[in-house]
Amino acid sequence: MIPFSFFPLAGDGPPNWFMNSIAFWGMVMLGFMAIGGFFMFRKFLKVLPMNDGKSKLDWQNYWVEKSRHLWTDDSKAFLQVLVQPVPKAFRDIAAHSIAAKIGQIAVESGASEVTQDHVIEGYIKATPKRDHAYLEKTLKRHQIDYSRFKHLLQ
Repeated sequence: MIPFSFFPLAGDGPPNWFMNSIAFWGMVMLGFMAIGGFFMFRKFLKVLPMNDGKSKLDWQNYWVEKSRHLWTDDSKAFLQVLVQPVPKAFRDIAAHSIAAKIGQIAVESGASEVTQDHVIEGYIKATPKRDHAYLEKTLKRHQIDYSRFKHLLQ
């Protein structure tokens, strides 16, 4: 008969380094799930209907469709320049939500096309303040006068 202690792993638990690595990766996965859940919850809140019965996404789609014929190639290209700092995976979504605000401004002002001023004003109103520094830098680089919108940037 072979003694029980002959088998080195029999009776002993897994090594500490292995258990610690399982715990570490478990925490990493839990963190990733929490971050993903946060962004999914934000998306869920955008889909909920507001007081008027339409959700935020419904309004975005409405303004994009209503202003689609007003967009020129120049205004589309200028919007793409402004959304460059957004990571590529989220750039289309960001451009869509900003375009909705720009379209709303253009339609409500009765414009015949979306101008550079509409794009600047819509970008300022649709984005958080932390993005305005990039906008100012980009406008300066392209030598575009934005003095009319200084009050919106503050």
